[in-house]
Amino acid sequence: MTLMSRSLWLLVVLSAAIVSSSRAESVWDALRAPGAVVVLRHSHAPGTFDPPDARLEDCTTQRNLDDAGRAQATRIGDAFAKNGIRVGKVLSSPRCRCLDTARLAFGQAEPLDALQGALTDTELRRRRLAETKKVIDAHRARSPLVLVTHGSVVTDLTGLNIRMGEFVVLRRGPDGTHTVAGQLYVE
Repeated sequence: MTLMSRSLWLLVVLSAAIVSSSRAESVWDALRAPGAVVVLRHSHAPGTFDPPDARLEDCTTQRNLDDAGRAQATRIGDAFAKNGIRVGKVLSSPRCRCLDTARLAFGQAEPLDALQGALTDTELRRRRLAETKKVIDAHRARSPLVLVTHGSVVTDLTGLNIRMGEFVVLRRGPDGTHTVAGQLYVE
């Protein structure tokens, strides 16, 4: 690699880091505005779906966070604290991987059935999505509302497909509607 190509490569890497940093700053800034909502996909949990015999009241029957997922959830909470963001209410899917993510990141979690979505029942999925949107629309507090949920619910709400441990920030506009202000992945 020539000196010029190394210099060009370094410039590309530094530019990407600056863009990434400015995106992160805008996400944290958006969280400081009244009515902001965090839609967080649960931290890393190996596998794809719960087993067919999974029961909400028994975490041992569900797909759960692994050590990396628990550590990631803690880092998410640390990132919020480092950026001076004190969250308000934290609502979570009643699935253990979501409740655990919420509690490890924010120290609290209130289960909300609507946040578990419904992959195979179109009508139930529509009703749960409508209920979740009502919760978002009603949020006007200064501190951000946090919703800890699953990838399919994040996609239904935002149109985005995000990784486990990534979150989307919704900002309330002057007309009262929410739009995506940004997204951030905490390693």
